Amino acid sequence: MPRDKDPGPSVKDPERYEALREDGASKEKAARIANTDPTEAGKRGGESPPYEEWTKDELYERAQEIGIEDRSDMDKGELISALRNH
Repeated sequence: MPRDKDPGPSVKDPERYEALREDGASKEKAARIANTDPTEAGKRGGESPPYEEWTKDELYERAQEIGIEDRSDMDKGELISALRNH
């Protein structure tokens, strides 16, 4: 179902953006993914260890950097989930 509002000129792949939004992704997450070149994305990733190997303090700092709310009330598992779903 088409949305009433155009995602704007900053979204490089509007069809991919809309599909992600329809699947429940936030506007920010959908735009980030739609603007990523799929042929380059895999080359950049994989340099950081999985979140399960991070300390709670490291997870908290990362959550703070990207602005996750209520992070001070979260345990390690909740921080991991919030970071992955941001």
